[in-house]
Amino acid sequence: MTEQDKRLNLSELLEAHRRQNERLVWEGTFRDYFELVSANPRLAALSHARICDMILSAGVEKTAEGTRDEVARFNFFSEELYGIEEPIARIVEYFKSAAQRLEVRKRILLLMGPVGGGKSTIVTMLKRGLEQWTRTDEGAVYSIKGCPMHEEPLHLIPVELRPEIEKHYGIYIEGELCPQCRYNLEHVYQNRHEDVLVQRILFSEKDRIGIGTFAPSDPKSQDITELTGSIDLSTIGEIGVESDPRAYRFDGELNIANRGIMEFIEILKSDEKFLYSLLTLSQEQSIKTGRFAMIYADEVIMSHTNENEYTAFVGNKKSEALQDRIIMIRVPYNLKISQEERIYDKLLKQSDVLQNIHIAPNTLRIAAMFAIMTRLEEPTKANVDIAKKMKLYDGEDVEGFKSKDVKELKEDTVREGMDGISPRYIINRLSNALVRDNITCINPIDALRTIKDGFEQHTGINAEQRERYLNLIALARREYDMIAKTEVQRAFVYSFEEMAKNMCNSYLDNVEAYCNKDKIKDPITEEEMEPDERLMRSIEEQIGISENAKNTFRQEILIRISSYSRKGKAFEYSSHERLKEAIEKKIFSDLKDVVKITTSTKTPDVDQLRRINEVIDRLVRDHGYCTVCANELLSYVGTLLSR
Repeated sequence: MTEQDKRLNLSELLEAHRRQNERLVWEGTFRDYFELVSANPRLAALSHARICDMILSAGVEKTAEGTRDEVARFNFFSEELYGIEEPIARIVEYFKSAAQRLEVRKRILLLMGPVGGGKSTIVTMLKRGLEQWTRTDEGAVYSIKGCPMHEEPLHLIPVELRPEIEKHYGIYIEGELCPQCRYNLEHVYQNRHEDVLVQRILFSEKDRIGIGTFAPSDPKSQDITELTGSIDLSTIGEIGVESDPRAYRFDGELNIANRGIMEFIEILKSDEKFLYSLLTLSQEQSIKTGRFAMIYADEVIMSHTNENEYTAFVGNKKSEALQDRIIMIRVPYNLKISQEERIYDKLLKQSDVLQNIHIAPNTLRIAAMFAIMTRLEEPTKANVDIAKKMKLYDGEDVEGFKSKDVKELKEDTVREGMDGISPRYIINRLSNALVRDNITCINPIDALRTIKDGFEQHTGINAEQRERYLNLIALARREYDMIAKTEVQRAFVYSFEEMAKNMCNSYLDNVEAYCNKDKIKDPITEEEMEPDERLMRSIEEQIGISENAKNTFRQEILIRISSYSRKGKAFEYSSHERLKEAIEKKIFSDLKDVVKITTSTKTPDVDQLRRINEVIDRLVRDHGYCTVCANELLSYVGTLLSR
């Protein structure tokens, strides 16, 4: 492609962008706008309903009934936020209720949780989503032209006429004209409401339309006018009266956020004088500005804070009025390994470093395991340790536990997920490992090492936490040891799946014959024989099935096969978690000596070297390893097996 072609393509893109923006331009009279609203009353939706429509328009992924995680996943958030479905579901429930004009819409939505848990990301996604939503036909927003608060044109309809409008058109109207629009209606349009100009607007935080943001700073230098606007010094001399709307700039953050969303960054760090404005805005949906009467504002107020700030706020008796106007939603850390991996993967892919450096399989998983365990409360049940709890939370099958046990474990906690290592810390440490000189690949051991080395630099880790985290590093290392051995043992079997399938079929044939008190037919001689008790026990013993428990286990297998058959599904060796584990352990047990000798020898012979190269090729080709981490994996497992 020539430079001229590139320039032509860029010009075409820019031209298409201009055409798209031109398509979004609309201007007409209030009469024209009323016809649009009559045909589609959703155009006049209030702010909470608008956000609710935006979220639900993206769709909802519902989990299957009876699973451990029955919380709906909202697609609007699914590409950016992982593992915090429950807090997001509560946020959406808030918007659903507020969209019905229930009392909750007159509350401040406060997200409370640990640093790096996703609170500000949620608010940012809602703001960016609104910007895009107002560019669609479904999310189109119209305002009175020239209104500094971009207000709803339906406010032009006198209060006395609104019951008739709602009765005949089904259009609900709430709110009053701002002082400037009231002045223009009288002096510019001579009270001809139907002639007032209306235009389509696009929400934009940069252009200060529909999205406001306020961050607290030094209360001595910060002025309340940042929220409520100020006198226009350029016109006050000409007009002479401060109560004239032409002499006032209605450009505070609360003014420009009308019809959309107002983010109060770290609301509880703000000076009290700034919070007073929120009392009337939240409850009365009004802003008190200068020498004007209360000004109606329809906006969602959202903020976020940490647990310490919130605890201090709740304990302050002076803030009771504001406390009563707040709906607090906890946003704890994610507690699922698989979702934590997705967080790291997303953040790392934003960098160019992965173009030159390979991350070995299970590296992010092991880092995620450590992070999740730091966030979990120690289980109180005698037969549960923190590693089992971690796996149960991620939906893994653990022997002796069912879905109800997971629910009980969660109910037994007080503030799980509110403490621990944040995703930011893990990413910072992985980034540190990735940028070291002469690094071409990092593996799980590298990840644990760099995480451990960072404890000394982490100002938020005290001596007691450091000791606990070191123990969890060792626990994550043991989890990796089991994974590493399994990976290598799998790679040593050229056709592992086929071998497992054949062993499973043989076991099932014998179990069926045993339970039905029947004989089994030899596939070659067709001779009828007793079920092979030695084969069945050699598999069952791999997972600790005792002689007394074998009958129960075998009946359980038959019930599972029958259940699959009724549903028209094929039963495979992986269809029963414990049977899968038993068959894999049996295969690995048979291979253990071969793997141990091959991987731990310092001077492999020709046959051993051939086998090693085959395994490395298999790891690279089928399991996502590169030659560097594949060799490191074999060496590491050889060391483990030779202990």
